[in-house]
Amino acid sequence: MTSRLFEPLTLDSLTLDNRILVAPMCQYSARDGQASDWHMMHLGQLAMSGAGLLTLEATAVSPEARITAWDLGLYDDGCETALARVLDAVRQHAPIPVCIQIAHAGRKASSAAPWSGGHQIAPEHPYGWRTEAPSALPHAEGEVPPHALDAADLKRIREEFVATARRAVRLGIEAVELHGAHGYLLHEFLSPLSNTRTDEYGGSLANRMRFPLEVYDAVRAVVPAGSPVWLRVSATDWVEDGWTLDETVELAHALKRAGSPAIHVSTGGLSPKQKIAVGPGYQVPHAERIKAETGLTTIAVGLITEPRQAEAILTEGKADAISLARAMLYNPRWPWHAAAELGAQVRAPKQYWRSQPHHLKDLFKQAAFGQR
Repeated sequence: MTSRLFEPLTLDSLTLDNRILVAPMCQYSARDGQASDWHMMHLGQLAMSGAGLLTLEATAVSPEARITAWDLGLYDDGCETALARVLDAVRQHAPIPVCIQIAHAGRKASSAAPWSGGHQIAPEHPYGWRTEAPSALPHAEGEVPPHALDAADLKRIREEFVATARRAVRLGIEAVELHGAHGYLLHEFLSPLSNTRTDEYGGSLANRMRFPLEVYDAVRAVVPAGSPVWLRVSATDWVEDGWTLDETVELAHALKRAGSPAIHVSTGGLSPKQKIAVGPGYQVPHAERIKAETGLTTIAVGLITEPRQAEAILTEGKADAISLARAMLYNPRWPWHAAAELGAQVRAPKQYWRSQPHHLKDLFKQAAFGQR
């Protein structure tokens, strides 16, 4: 029986070998936005995982758009040169398609790295700055309120997203994901908890969706036809009177009309008041409803850790692809083991072919890893 998880997936003109996606995972290891040797090692091992797509971590459109002072960026020539060096090295040995997650952290910027507590860093600190957001509402009690964006700021940020997308195209990146989840800027526009504007970007659902959709349209316009562009969303804030799944379905319809071939469905991150019932696959029901009501290719994520669990999500029609984050960090060869368990084949570098157990002699696709 053919494994659904290992069937090809086509997004616009990009065809992936399978439906396993490496999710974007911040590493907090850049310097002035520039990718480092850590990124070469980190992305190099994930590129050899056998997954169908490798997504770069949240990549900031400006220095102020970074979550931390150590976030990856793609906003100047130095960032572009550094990332080109890393991607060129990875591609020499692992021709996996690459997606970039383009991001602006909004009011959650100017933070410490998670292992240092993740708290907001004051603007006057050497590693801090004044954040910016739809409204002058801090993320957490006691934080410095962000600068409320005016019309000129919105124009600037749209142009920053576009400039980063252009740089990604120059780097040969095959797909773009816009970060509209986890309480960052685009999500902040969507949620009434963080957006109390009284202009055309606040109030009604249509108004709150306006800026994220404008950014989507602007990026879509500069990415070549056939290269997919989609949005990662938080389907709910998990907070009363916050952003809801019903509203996410409406956003998904609007994205589909705008030409998006897919949607990546996460949840939460907007408010410290969130109450989440965490368990295996706890976000999948949100992806399932969005897929059922919109027909968009839907990417599920969140405590999906076992191959048969992932396979069941797809065969039961709850999603079209699986995005793995922490499970892939813990086991960068997760797709190899999934292929072995599900009776499928996976790409692996020829230098590693001899690693397969004798009883799995057909596990690796016997074609040079340097060819697609």
